[in-house]
Amino acid sequence: MEASMHDLPEILRLHRLWFERDPAGRRADLSKADLSKADLTDADLPGANLTRANLNGADLLGANLVGATLHRADLSKAYLPGANLSEANLFGAYLTRADLTRADLTDAYLIRANLIRADLYGTNLTGADLTDADLTGADLWIADLTDAKLTRADLTGADLTGANLAGANLTRADLTGANLGGANLYGARLTGATMPEGWEE
Repeated sequence: MEASMHDLPEILRLHRLWFERDPAGRRADLSKADLSKADLTDADLPGANLTRANLNGADLLGANLVGATLHRADLSKAYLPGANLSEANLFGAYLTRADLTRADLTDAYLIRANLIRADLYGTNLTGADLTDADLTGADLWIADLTDAKLTRADLTGADLTGANLAGANLTRADLTGANLGGANLYGARLTGATMPEGWEE
């Protein structure tokens, strides 16, 4: 049975107990839940199961989603500034036009994620796996992508002004029309990558 908005307060309460190792607690199972436009500001959901959840337009400002499973979840136009998604599983997640300003996505699993026109200004993506991710037109201004995996990622038209790509793997990535002004590419792997016109290493 899928969780509803009505059940949410109790699910969050039990999840907090579970995370604190209280035997009365229970891990939050919000898989396939319809949480579109839900107010989840500062929600405490580390390790929660949000597989295929509908979080379209949800407010997740400052939410704690460390290690959460968001496999193929719909986070299109979600509001996530300052949210902690470190080590979260976002395989195939939809993050089109999501606001991830200064969010923490350290070591997050974003393979095949859709981040078209997402706002990733100042976002920490250190060690994140963005293999085959679509970042077309994304704002990655001063984002930290140190040691990130961007193999075959589509960065067409992305703004990487001042971004830190030190040690990143950009093998066969498409950076056509991307802005790399002031970006740090020290030690980055660019084998087979399509670079912006006029770019010089």
